[in-house]
Amino acid sequence: MARIVVIGGTGYAGAHIAREAAARGNEVVVISRNAPDALVDGVQYVQGSVLDLDSLGDVFDRADAVVSSLSPRGDMTDKVLDALRGLIEKLSGTTTRLGVVGGAGGSLVAPGGPRLFDTGFPEEYKHEAQVGIDSLELLQGTDDLDWFFIHPAEVFGPWAEGERTGSYRDGGDVLVRAADGSSTISGADFAIAVIDEIEAPQHRRDRFAVGY
Repeated sequence: MARIVVIGGTGYAGAHIAREAAARGNEVVVISRNAPDALVDGVQYVQGSVLDLDSLGDVFDRADAVVSSLSPRGDMTDKVLDALRGLIEKLSGTTTRLGVVGGAGGSLVAPGGPRLFDTGFPEEYKHEAQVGIDSLELLQGTDDLDWFFIHPAEVFGPWAEGERTGSYRDGGDVLVRAADGSSTISGADFAIAVIDEIEAPQHRRDRFAVGY
């Protein structure tokens, strides 16, 4: 059993990750600024801001993994990178692994590139994609931090919930597409990929993309 702290655990990706982690018998702590709409059995909720780590007390103590599922939206539009810098500083030199949920934009469309972001990416999603790209660069610039960064498929979110199939494909740094060209993954199956990586690491200090 691992102790897993999920930051932004009341949002779309974070809630799925917390639910999957708890269902597998892990000790799960969710940090969020807002109370959840619905509690998940087996999850401890801590209300607070990751921008003020000192105010969270000992919540990170004994954590085997911390997963950041923050989105650069609303009042966090320009603060996600600051939050990530704080987490990197706090966890560097420890045995706690940091996982970061990114976006599809930074994944490659073919081995060797280019990135999806550089191939006619929709303007309305560019800011969020850029934050993901910058987040990965922050992680890659660390020396003594155990981390992983995970790209969802191109279609991923509450508007395309999908079902839990219990399976996914790992594309490495390349966006995962089905034979018909679609690139999708449900929130539940994305969460399976995250917890699989925590329980049986395959991508230490590396990124990977998942989809069907």
